[in-house]
Amino acid sequence: MSVADNPAPLAGIRVLDLSRVLAGPLATMTLGDLGADVIKVERPDGGDDTRHWGPPFVGGDAAYFLSLNRNKRSIVLDLKTPEGVEAVRRLTEGSDVLIENFRPGLMEELGLSLEELRAEHPRLITCSLTAFGDDAPDMSARPGYDIIVQALCGLMSITGEPDGPPTKSGVALLDVVTGLYAAVGILAALHERTGTGRGRHVGVSLFDVSVSAMVNQAANHLIGGQVPRPMGSQHPNIVPYQAFAASDRPFILAGGNDRLFARICEVLGHPDWAIDERFATNQSRVAHRDELVRMLDAVFAERPASEWLGALERVGVPCAPIRSMDEVFASPEGAALVETVPDPARGSNLRLVADPLRFDGQRLATRRPPPRLGAQTDEVLGE
Repeated sequence: MSVADNPAPLAGIRVLDLSRVLAGPLATMTLGDLGADVIKVERPDGGDDTRHWGPPFVGGDAAYFLSLNRNKRSIVLDLKTPEGVEAVRRLTEGSDVLIENFRPGLMEELGLSLEELRAEHPRLITCSLTAFGDDAPDMSARPGYDIIVQALCGLMSITGEPDGPPTKSGVALLDVVTGLYAAVGILAALHERTGTGRGRHVGVSLFDVSVSAMVNQAANHLIGGQVPRPMGSQHPNIVPYQAFAASDRPFILAGGNDRLFARICEVLGHPDWAIDERFATNQSRVAHRDELVRMLDAVFAERPASEWLGALERVGVPCAPIRSMDEVFASPEGAALVETVPDPARGSNLRLVADPLRFDGQRLATRRPPPRLGAQTDEVLGE
């Protein structure tokens, strides 16, 4: 079966996208990849901020923007004018979903109250992405940047080396997770609408999602009373489960249970460690973490990573080299995720990471390259 034979699941759904930067555009790109017609509304003075977050640039748009906006049509509207507001209201009439991430209250100030729009169009699903949820009214005016919420949700307090400064993740992962939660909520509302005929309002808060994303670290505190601290690559509840330095480069070892630990000990030539009462169970290994890690460090430093990885993989122990980005895309599995998208408007082919979903074994097709600013304004408004 070719990709062309595999219809997009959301074909026929129209999404009016008033969001910008990362979380909202990632949510709408996900819906666009699934087949929705996404109309991206941008301001006339430069459009989405991420168009300018470079270098690198292609045809005047930053790679950052290109990574988040395929399968969309861009229109330019000035929402500070009555004409721009009226155009949005008209577009809402034919849309299934409206998504926005303005500061709370701005939609009402613009004359685009979501409550009123849904009253006029009961089937419309609306989605608002905010920095903080309804339970924190005093925080609503604070900026919703990923790094701010990484600081406030506890992520930076558990990231980095034990004696180092607080560290953010290398990618704005909280924005990514928030965008995916928004897409999940919208999909649920679309499914419900098939039975009820009515839309819902989906609210997603960057802070709420981020605290939820702390999963076991949050539970360690709420249930165990612990205050998690940064542990580098180590795991708070499993040993050994971290990076080790071979003689030439670091690698990851994931000894997630006693059986795997015994195999590790065999590979290292120290089967006696697996029956040592200090290390025989995961609980005892966590209690004697520092002592065991020092012993493992000393042995792993004797040989190159390729030798250790080969020996560990042969006995079924999860392990991996720590790749750089060039190594990721030089690997067969990384190269398979690279999609070449023709982009005549920019005069080149774009190499983008494909949507990771598969349906019946087939990837979703990229129907449109990321749009030039306002390129489809006349087309969309003419419809």
